[in-house]
Amino acid sequence: MAVKSQYLAYVLEQLADLGGVRSRRMFGGVGLYRDDRFFGLIDDQVLYFKVDDSTRADYLARGCEPFRPFKDKPEYSMSYFGVPPDVLEDGEELARWARRSVAIPSPPRRPAAESVRQPRNPVGIARARAQKSTRR
Repeated sequence: MAVKSQYLAYVLEQLADLGGVRSRRMFGGVGLYRDDRFFGLIDDQVLYFKVDDSTRADYLARGCEPFRPFKDKPEYSMSYFGVPPDVLEDGEELARWARRSVAIPSPPRRPAAESVRQPRNPVGIARARAQKSTRR
């Protein structure tokens, strides 16, 4: 389900105390960034913040659910949890929760995958072409 523009505007307004927040539509949802740090997302009119071992317990204690991007795979979740409704309604508190998500380090980037393709063998290619032309 797409994110309604009114809900996105509300979330961005509530995050005004955080400053520097921008949004970007992606995969039917919306990604939230502060400067260049991806810290949250919106999907189906639910705001999710990034969590790690230092913040996950706060979300679990409030009964928050993890973000599950695949409806047909409910066992798969990501390191984002729904923000409690009362936190969303309080701009100052929301900014505090968001700052904690922004502070979570991003995982190190994987190096670019090396080509798994084997180098071409000109002799083998020529031989295969010769065999193919003699079959005709």
